[in-house]
Amino acid sequence: MKVKLLACTLLGAAALAVAAKDPVLMKINGKDVKLSEFEYLFHKNNQQQLQKESLQQYVDRFVTYKLKVADAEAEKIDTLKRIKAELEGYKNELVAPYLVDTTVTAKLVAEAYDRATKNVDIDHLMLPLGKDKADNDKQLAKMDSLRNCILHGQDFSKLAKQYSIDPSVKTNGGHYGYITAGVFPYKFEYEAFNTPVGQMSKPFRTDFGVHMVRVNAVRNDDGQVHAEHILRLFPRNATDSAKAAVKAQIDSIYNVVAGGGNFEDIAKSESQDPGSAKRGGDLGWFGRGRMLKQFEDVSFGLADGQISKPFETSYGYHIVKKLGHKPTASFKEMEPQLKQMVASDERASMPAEAKLEQIKAQYKYEKNPKFIAYIESQLNKNGGYDSTFAAKAIAGCGTTIFTYDGISVPASALLPLVNTKAKLNKEGAVSYFGTLVDDLANTDIKNHYIDQVIAGNADLSNLLNEYRDGTLLYEVSNNKVWEGASRDTTGLNNFFNTHRSTYTWNVKHFKGIILLAKSDSVARLVKADLKKLKGEPLDTITTTLHRKFKRDIKMERMLVGKGENKMVDYLVFKGPKAESKEKAYPVYFVLDGKVLSQPEDVNDVKGRVTSDYQDVLEKRWVANLKAKYPVEIYQGVLKQVK
Repeated sequence: MKVKLLACTLLGAAALAVAAKDPVLMKINGKDVKLSEFEYLFHKNNQQQLQKESLQQYVDRFVTYKLKVADAEAEKIDTLKRIKAELEGYKNELVAPYLVDTTVTAKLVAEAYDRATKNVDIDHLMLPLGKDKADNDKQLAKMDSLRNCILHGQDFSKLAKQYSIDPSVKTNGGHYGYITAGVFPYKFEYEAFNTPVGQMSKPFRTDFGVHMVRVNAVRNDDGQVHAEHILRLFPRNATDSAKAAVKAQIDSIYNVVAGGGNFEDIAKSESQDPGSAKRGGDLGWFGRGRMLKQFEDVSFGLADGQISKPFETSYGYHIVKKLGHKPTASFKEMEPQLKQMVASDERASMPAEAKLEQIKAQYKYEKNPKFIAYIESQLNKNGGYDSTFAAKAIAGCGTTIFTYDGISVPASALLPLVNTKAKLNKEGAVSYFGTLVDDLANTDIKNHYIDQVIAGNADLSNLLNEYRDGTLLYEVSNNKVWEGASRDTTGLNNFFNTHRSTYTWNVKHFKGIILLAKSDSVARLVKADLKKLKGEPLDTITTTLHRKFKRDIKMERMLVGKGENKMVDYLVFKGPKAESKEKAYPVYFVLDGKVLSQPEDVNDVKGRVTSDYQDVLEKRWVANLKAKYPVEIYQGVLKQVK
């Protein structure tokens, strides 16, 4: 290794100016290692070691470490797809806290609690989703038309029954009654809780359909009730007479309950609710919006301990016993639950989306409208979208698609992202290219921001660099030394033969096969077959026995020393009789084997030989690295290590 120990006076004036902040401590194969990186790893190492290393000791070890990383880079391990993916994943994990607006999270949690304290009475109309954006726009326009009809006096319920695809509309005419927060998709909840009383929302989309809600009233939340119930179910497609029969059953049960019968015991024997019957009808605590409206109205209307008369829902007839009531929990009590809710639904992405919009504003992001206009013109010229359109259109496009932070992104950046096999009409193609531009902009801007965050944060930069170098070190060490030793069978054999005297045993060893049988009769049959197979190769014998006796026998190949295995001690070394280690296979005997005083080949001590051979390969490798790659250490900078 050509190590040059250079004084700081050899640095030029410009380098000294940079060095004032974070000077170069050393060069490994021409690559700079900054003082901050070395100090970070030096102090971290000494914190983790019981015996602290001197600075010079660590310098020697650090140089070796960096030489190995340089070798990994020379072999382009850092360019492997799986390595790049692993490093990218770690980087994203590191910077994740920098990519969210925490104030948005706090606002969403506060908003969720505010809604949890209220119930909103709504009517609902729902149309199906379209097959694409253009189709969805038509559905939104249709919903807007229905909205205008209602505003001009038409009956909401009538139109809901005619047009709504919500299954409940058949029984409720679109009237949901009071709903609470955390039950419906966030967008639906948002519109329901933000539309003024007496008004209708604008049409809006969720993943389930196109919606419109009308708000009839708002009230304070009723809190929660704890109730038990007994249910007698209606048969499927129940006739009036069938329902009357169920009513007679529930009335009979009610008479027993009202006469002092134990509610829980009766629920266990008579209730047809599979979820609660085994618990004595116990439904636990529930708030508004969790049960059928009729069921909630009865449950909340009872006094604590009161039992309702039988009443009907769409499922059948119920009897409810109210066990208790509690008001809406405080914010402090609900905060963990609310945070979990915000983190697990559509709101989960909103803090990150808000942060991205802030970053885009910071970078003065601008989308070039001329690009989409150009695409439209090319679609008209081409007669529509086909497999060759994107390449032809983009090749002829001389404009940028967007700019940010002084960076202009050309249309050609879209080419690797375009799906040439997509089947699109003109409208769909325009929308598709617009989405491609938005997605690429979001990705590019986020990555640019991440790079700037890491560059401006020494802790992040050091962590990322440490993880990268550690990953490369593992891969190259595995190839050159660990797996390398295992793969080099010739080298292992030669090493063993050269150092055979090193590998000795203090006790004799048995090397061979023990056969275990399920019974004496199986063992006798095996031994009879062994006589017939005498003289055959061992592999033929074991294969034949496996094929014939299958799971009635087991064969275990072993290399064990005297005193290490009770069965072997009994069979080979005249030890006391021992039970089989497997109860299902109580009978055992030696199928093949021999007693060795010392190892006869490398496989007998392969673990020890491999470990020692790895040490040899490691030393050879390091020696080659020191001869191959130049190392320069700036001693004046080294003195600055704190």
